[in-house]
Amino acid sequence: MNNLIIAGKTYSSRLLVGTGKYKDFNETRAAVEASGAEIITVAIRRTNIGQHANEPSLLEALPPSKYTLLPNTAGCYTVDDAVRTLRLARELLDGHSLVKLEVLGDPKTLYPNTVETLKAAEILIKEDFQVMVYTSDDPIIAKQLEEIGCVAIMPLASLIGSGMGILNPWNLQIIIDNAKVPVLVDAGVGTASDAAIAMELGCDGVLMNTAIAAAKQPVLMASAMRKAVEAGREAYLAGRMAKKSYSASPSSPTDGIITRTGTIAHHSD
Repeated sequence: MNNLIIAGKTYSSRLLVGTGKYKDFNETRAAVEASGAEIITVAIRRTNIGQHANEPSLLEALPPSKYTLLPNTAGCYTVDDAVRTLRLARELLDGHSLVKLEVLGDPKTLYPNTVETLKAAEILIKEDFQVMVYTSDDPIIAKQLEEIGCVAIMPLASLIGSGMGILNPWNLQIIIDNAKVPVLVDAGVGTASDAAIAMELGCDGVLMNTAIAAAKQPVLMASAMRKAVEAGREAYLAGRMAKKSYSASPSSPTDGIITRTGTIAHHSD
């Protein structure tokens, strides 16, 4: 499989994972290792990466020398909060510029506020951040975010943490078909088949957190997700057969088959 390229950097894994909702940093590290992910997201408002000097730091479990950290703005509902959070992340991570922007619309659904997202993205891009952006599955908004300079578009499959899978594959397909930057499904994946379907549609990658962290066995689910993303990508590259709802088609040649009358058929599929 060809590699994923984001903001000029190459990654062999197309699975990106979050670091929240685990019971401790040891489980976080074990799940991340099992997933094979090279890019890991960090909620700056909820995870210590050095801003709390006397508390355990995620960076001890998942060092930046081994992983590409992707600070995100989870929990931000305004442009100011999102921009301020990522400025702090850049300061804590010695000038790190690759970030994940999300500006949420309400605390119940965690649906993105696309108007505020566009505003925040414009500010951050002018400040030389490389913005990967969480958004709705609206193809027009997705294109606008790409045109202002976002390095990756990350439409939801369904609501954050819902595990409902891909509810609108048609909109995702439009976004994928029209994008010139990577498109990664973000939010709503519940199990391995959801990740495989996203990749079969042609997504460049999948980002998930709850689907792994909330599984009964997170480390095992992380391994399953790794395989699902790889299988989905290979299936996409292979090109699936055309669907035929109107007729069956034998998978093996029929030439030489003995029929019920005892004659030998001399035709093939």
